[in-house]
Amino acid sequence: MEWRDTGILLGTRKHGESGLILDVFTPGHGRHAGIVRGGASRRQAPMLQPGAQLDLAWRARLEDHMGTFTAEPQRARAAIAMSHRVTLAGLNAVTALLTFCLPEREPHPGLYRRTETLLDLLDQVTLWPLAYLRWELALLEEMGFGLDLSCCAVTGATEGLTHVSPKSGRAVTRAGAGAWADRLLPLPEVLLGHGAAEDAEIVQALGVTGHFLSHHLAASLGDRPLPAARAAFVERLDRQARR
Repeated sequence: MEWRDTGILLGTRKHGESGLILDVFTPGHGRHAGIVRGGASRRQAPMLQPGAQLDLAWRARLEDHMGTFTAEPQRARAAIAMSHRVTLAGLNAVTALLTFCLPEREPHPGLYRRTETLLDLLDQVTLWPLAYLRWELALLEEMGFGLDLSCCAVTGATEGLTHVSPKSGRAVTRAGAGAWADRLLPLPEVLLGHGAAEDAEIVQALGVTGHFLSHHLAASLGDRPLPAARAAFVERLDRQARR
């Protein structure tokens, strides 16, 4: 059994004295693991950093075996991310969330393309927080927990949307919220594609997406806590917004 694909490296773990088990996200084969012989060596280890774009060839005797990878670097991203604390924390959040929620060997080509585009923007420090927010929205959509912010769930109005239902993920106007307003989530304009998308508002929006990641997506996966890397990224962005 064998195939060849491109892929984003999500993480590694040691295998024996010098090998590494790679966890990668590919467009055609989804999240997939395999062993790289000598991957922990001085020659190969520097290129096998989370976020790296790799040309991958996988081979195994049987389809359900872990198999082995040969991996050639296409683009390194860790060094770019390390130039700024927010993007480094963001890269860690992306790889951690994908590892957390993606089932093995199930293709998600649309999400893969969104992820590759996001990681290719790591050198665009001012644009990256908004790009990351849009990626989280796409992740929720792909996993079956997308938000519907097109109109009010109560009145059907498309203007004056101010809240989000924490249960349905649908938008609500102030009039539609009524006495239930304090039980709803705030709806920042950035989630509607409006406004200047300042970091402080993006942090507020990430509070909304974080609710659905924690209380809907994570709950569907056995109620495991979200990766700490995601909270670390939001905290880092919040610090930047307060400067």
